[in-house]
Amino acid sequence: MSILAVSISHKTAPVEILARLALDPSASTKLVDALLASEHIDEAVVLSTCNRTEIYAAVSRFHGALDDAAATLADFAGMAVADLQSRCAVYFDEGAVAHTFSVASGLDSVVVGESQVLGQVKASLIHCQTHGSVGTELNTLFQSAIRVAKRVHSETSIGSAGRSLVTAAYELLRRSRVELTGKRLLVVGAGSMAGLAARTAADGGAQVTCANRTLARAERLAAAVGGSAVALSDLPSALHQADILVTCTGAKTVAINQADLTDTPVVGIVDLAMPSDVAPDVADLGIELVNIERLVAEQPDSGSAGEVQFARDLVRQEVSDFLAVRRSAQVAPTVVALRSMASSVVAAELARLDAKVPALGERERAEVQRTVQRIVDKLLHQPTVRVQELAADPDALDYAAALRELFALHPQSVAAVMSTEVPR
Repeated sequence: MSILAVSISHKTAPVEILARLALDPSASTKLVDALLASEHIDEAVVLSTCNRTEIYAAVSRFHGALDDAAATLADFAGMAVADLQSRCAVYFDEGAVAHTFSVASGLDSVVVGESQVLGQVKASLIHCQTHGSVGTELNTLFQSAIRVAKRVHSETSIGSAGRSLVTAAYELLRRSRVELTGKRLLVVGAGSMAGLAARTAADGGAQVTCANRTLARAERLAAAVGGSAVALSDLPSALHQADILVTCTGAKTVAINQADLTDTPVVGIVDLAMPSDVAPDVADLGIELVNIERLVAEQPDSGSAGEVQFARDLVRQEVSDFLAVRRSAQVAPTVVALRSMASSVVAAELARLDAKVPALGERERAEVQRTVQRIVDKLLHQPTVRVQELAADPDALDYAAALRELFALHPQSVAAVMSTEVPR
């Protein structure tokens, strides 16, 4: 089984394409189901954030799985397959592992080192685990990626400054002389990004009002930051009581245009929704607009280049270690099949002994069995230990194939071990 990752992100596609691929949990589930309909895809996880939509899959055939994944994603986006493929980055096996670890660690984000993506990776994994689309391969990959991301954030300083899309957007507002202190700030949404926006603004001295389709969620967020709450239906009047608007709904039900903002005191807008909640021409009103497209274009400061490189080196070593363990594990079914064959030989010889020496006592027979088994174990111990150690070397020969050839192990016997040792 191999790992395939298909990515459309801010690095490969413009924001309007990313908006067409923005998926809520329900749409992600439908995409996963469509992927699993492929005969080449056994497991699937879909990750959709404001600046990326990605498919991670455990596959039996690379080209067949890639063709099916691209066709499925193109169908969801309403694009021609060739157009979508031109916007994709494709990673396979070692590259897919490295990409997964980098994404989870925030090293592939618009704001390098941001930690919000780790929560999104966890949420995507849990969602797909609950749906039943995750087996051993992807669970091992994502659990390792989460552990590596935590290590990056604890052992390097790239995330210590609390960099995020929210802080980067607020910084762009400040550069344009739109300060948070003393301003009335309206946050639309109540998810994790909205929560971060509200807390950061409150800490910066803003008076925060929260609006959400579910008023109770807006009230909980407002209470946490010492602010007030309004229902989403009251948004038009709330805009007339705000200096800064922050929207991160993750939905397609909010659309704010020039008419909504005319004659309001709003001087700055942060639109982190995907697709966008705010029409770009509101800037014609003299309002400072910071959206995903602008954040991607202006590439916020990622902090110390040395720390970023240290984090990348850490991830690179973790990828190497993960692959070494994976290669050793891939030899394990052959080793088990070899030991199983040896046990069968021992059993057959003992049966022959019983036929030739029927008068042999139980005590003597047990001693002969222990002796023969010890001989087999000693003969196989060193070769089987060494073959797993040697298999960890990325430049090593295919030792599993060598064992199968030397001991005439039938491929079906190895496959039988894999089906029991590596459940899906």
